[in-house]
Amino acid sequence: MSQDFMKERPVLPLLLSMALPMVLSMLVNSLYNIVDSLFVAQISEDAMTALSLVYPVQNFINAVGIGFGIGINAVISIHLGAGEEGKANQAAAQGLLLVTIHGVVMTIGGILLMPWFLSLFTQSQTVIDLGVRYSNVVFLFTLMLGLGVAFEKIFQAVGRMKTTMVSLMAGCIANIILDPMMIFGFGPIPAMGIEGAALATGIGQTLSFVIYLFVYRLRPIRVRLHWRDFRPRARMVGRIYAIGIPATLNLALPSLLISALNAILAAYDQVYILILGIYYKLQTFLYLPANGLVQGMRPLMGFNFGAGEYRRLKQIYKWVLLLSGGIMLIGTVLCLAVPETLMGLFTQNPHTIQAGGTALRIISAGFVISAVSVTSSGALEGLGKGLPSLAISLSRYLVVILPAAWLLSLWLGAEGVWHAFWVTELLSAGLSLWVYRRAVKQPAASPLS
Repeated sequence: MSQDFMKERPVLPLLLSMALPMVLSMLVNSLYNIVDSLFVAQISEDAMTALSLVYPVQNFINAVGIGFGIGINAVISIHLGAGEEGKANQAAAQGLLLVTIHGVVMTIGGILLMPWFLSLFTQSQTVIDLGVRYSNVVFLFTLMLGLGVAFEKIFQAVGRMKTTMVSLMAGCIANIILDPMMIFGFGPIPAMGIEGAALATGIGQTLSFVIYLFVYRLRPIRVRLHWRDFRPRARMVGRIYAIGIPATLNLALPSLLISALNAILAAYDQVYILILGIYYKLQTFLYLPANGLVQGMRPLMGFNFGAGEYRRLKQIYKWVLLLSGGIMLIGTVLCLAVPETLMGLFTQNPHTIQAGGTALRIISAGFVISAVSVTSSGALEGLGKGLPSLAISLSRYLVVILPAAWLLSLWLGAEGVWHAFWVTELLSAGLSLWVYRRAVKQPAASPLS
């Protein structure tokens, strides 16, 4: 039950033991994202466009769940590093309470607002109808998603990365298997079309949550849930929100970015909205594995920070930066070598494939340098420094890219939007290094004190 291995084992083997299970599960999650879209694309190009338009709202809901999970994870890790198990238990219980409230509110809000949201980006009633049908089903599982993510972060905080790997992979694999069965019909299961894709997603999310519950009951972890700890305490709630809100905004900013870019691209042709949606599906193969490294890094950063092991923090950061850069380099090579092949997985339209191939070549120029921002932001979250992490994400997803996309589109048309990606990553990398170094040079008082 002891977590002392987090400050005693050599850094690279420790990091790999924590991160590789998450990288593997993130790769399976990436595969789910791709397969889900492949099956939806077989319904029609309108269905794929609808999925692209729903994606920002779906990503926002995921961001709220993951963001507050990061807050729970960081608070637990730092308290465990300081030997304060009682406060770690309080963080877990009160975090689950907050997640439940968020889930109910977002379920109702998402379903009610979706028709209006879709109408902002398309006049096609077919696309709007498909988007509403998908979102009405998938948003019913918002609470299951949030609770599953919360348990994931609790298990990660105590170093149980293999449990989170199994749970995530089980949910994703179930989704992949159920997708074609529910979309096109299989035996007694009727063909449900786009609603089937949404239902398969929801069932997969629920399965992951159920696995966490079983494991928690059968193999107790260091953090325990007690009814007395669910009573809200303003100080503990404030600590979770202090980290969770910036982390949520970090993850939610891509939703705002995608919606804004959709608005810019809609002025040229709806096909560019589809291309942007396909790109965000493809890039999960890079950024989700990189996120797996970050998930392995966060509890290590938090525990070693709480334990006063500051030299190890630098070593952990450097290794994650190097490994993330390697993942991004692989993605760059693929997008330069076979971009049309990648686009052809989702559409048979020659014009879309050609334009999409051009987009991938341009955007991929910023992949490798983006590892600096991804690593710096994740490291700061692990240290409980949510606001500096948010500053990095604001640069990547709002302050730089939106003005750049708008100005470059005036000059280069839709291709200007693609160039804005690598320009933003280049500028944000410099800012990220400055913000990270400034934040970690501040006096090493615990952010929870």
